[in-house]
Amino acid sequence: MVHTFTVQGDHFAFDSVSGALHQLDEAALLVVERAVNNDGKVTDDDLKTDVGRAVFDLVSAGALFSPERTFRTEELYPDEPRIKAMCLNLCHDCNLRCTYCFAGTGDYGGPRGLMSSDVGRKAIDYLIRESGSRRNLDIDFFGGEPLINWETVKTLVAYCEDEGRKQNKNIRLTLTTNATLLDEEKAAFINAHFSNVVLSIDGRQHVHDAVRPAVGRRGSYEATTRGIRTLLSSRGDQAHHLRGTFTSENLDFAADVFALAELSRHVSIEPVVLPDEHPLAIREWHMNQVMDEYERLAVELDAREAAGEPVDFFHFRLDLEDGPCAFKRHKGCGVGVEYIAVTPEGDIYPCHQLVGETSFRLGSVLDPTARNAEVQDLFATALTDPPEACHSCFARPICGGGCAANRLHRSGDIAGDDERGCRLLRRRAELALWLFARRLDRGQSVRI
Repeated sequence: MVHTFTVQGDHFAFDSVSGALHQLDEAALLVVERAVNNDGKVTDDDLKTDVGRAVFDLVSAGALFSPERTFRTEELYPDEPRIKAMCLNLCHDCNLRCTYCFAGTGDYGGPRGLMSSDVGRKAIDYLIRESGSRRNLDIDFFGGEPLINWETVKTLVAYCEDEGRKQNKNIRLTLTTNATLLDEEKAAFINAHFSNVVLSIDGRQHVHDAVRPAVGRRGSYEATTRGIRTLLSSRGDQAHHLRGTFTSENLDFAADVFALAELSRHVSIEPVVLPDEHPLAIREWHMNQVMDEYERLAVELDAREAAGEPVDFFHFRLDLEDGPCAFKRHKGCGVGVEYIAVTPEGDIYPCHQLVGETSFRLGSVLDPTARNAEVQDLFATALTDPPEACHSCFARPICGGGCAANRLHRSGDIAGDDERGCRLLRRRAELALWLFARRLDRGQSVRI
């Protein structure tokens, strides 16, 4: 599939199957667009021109209009589906009361509670057992706010390391935290044992405090930034990023990206997903402003990279030269098939955003023989037979089919439509491709 687009006066054709990105002048752009409308064939009139023949040569070489391919389940999972990643909900409670929280301010719509060390160990045993011959496994210590359950964090980290050695598994640990409870002792432990840390903060102080208050409606920005600085002061080059959410109240979110960049150059800010009736929801009439803001963000990121001051914005991170293979790109996050979430009670769900959706409960780590294979098959099928809109979308190999939970919450069906979210993702993909090309033009590494 070939997609043509323009950013800041630069014209491109992207072949999503081969991953080839071509920068074009206006004449070549018109030839490619005519070929797009001619079933991938250069028109006879265009073949009479030098530009047309050059485009024809690209088609002949497989760098444009590469044949589409589909993947069977047995290709994606030659040794049958195996769980390789787990979101471990150590805590269904939180010391913040974020106004847009998908997890119901930490309780996921149920009673507040903490995971016991015993349940946590059984969850880790489950992952190791179900992973089969896979060696590299990932566990995200999640919540709520997992640092509320600090003693269990330490116990389970030790268990992961001990069992990993015994079972010849490389268990990589991530921690997702709002950072408010971080101190030097916790920071030292985290930096010694966690390969990645996700730190939740929404940008400028007035933006953050408006939507991420502590219990009692106090602002949490000062505690959050204090914790982030404590952790990062001794983290060095180890992986981390600051993760924010923008809502209809801060559609100028580029300013929040650069506010966060003062704390760390590794930044992620995502659009909130809420019902349209929610006052913070991003509605249809906000979309043009959001699209324009993403472009303003890309232009400023490009300028900073050119000046030697790069900011690594997660949603523009793209590597066409050494990125994941086609199988991995097709599977996306592997929701429900390679990735699961476990609650404090030991219940298994396809992902952290589907916790509490009881119709999607997969089973329990306390009774690993009782598995809802029908639900797992539902998600495996969604990977090999994606929503109809994915079949004609150039960004399918980039996004991996998008987020099943977002589709469910938008349409009521994991195979349904998240048209608004897909439009934003497609524009982010175009801007990421533009930034990739700009780096190549400057002779810079594509990786920042």
